[in-house]
Amino acid sequence: MTRIYESGAVRGGDLDQLERIALQFASRERFLSELTLDPPNATSDISHAASLDEDFLILSTVHSAKGQEWDRVFVLNVSDGNFPNEYAAGKPEAIEEERRLLYVAMTRARDTLDLISPLKYYVTQQPRLGDAHVYGARSRFLTPRVMEAFDAVVWPATLASPERTAANVHTRVDVAARLRGLWS
Repeated sequence: MTRIYESGAVRGGDLDQLERIALQFASRERFLSELTLDPPNATSDISHAASLDEDFLILSTVHSAKGQEWDRVFVLNVSDGNFPNEYAAGKPEAIEEERRLLYVAMTRARDTLDLISPLKYYVTQQPRLGDAHVYGARSRFLTPRVMEAFDAVVWPATLASPERTAANVHTRVDVAARLRGLWS
């Protein structure tokens, strides 16, 4: 460890601790499930001088965020397939559990909540400069009524035209008429 890694002694200590924790579980599957659903809050390192003014970021799963609260929260991938998870589809009780999970994630924010909903997902295994993608759908839990409580922001800001404001994002467009207009 000391030959390969800069902080070999610290990494070795982390592995020892991981081994001690693993002994508490009946099976490897149970241990990995628990570790995945409720990861540790931090990993240790050799202590240095305190830096109270330093900014920091806390990464958390939705499951381990329960009971926590932060000034600003970013919830990533708030789209169908993630919220609700694709494996919950077709099971009403699973959909309701997914709704509760999103509620937990959203209510962790003390001051600011940012819900990130990708417009498109890039397809894997394509040429380095490839642009193949599929469009994402905002989560079904973000109904028009829920969206009234949020400011819709498009990134980068140059993509947001003045006529595309939060109030009229849901305006109906007659695509067929526009296409016919292109050929006239």
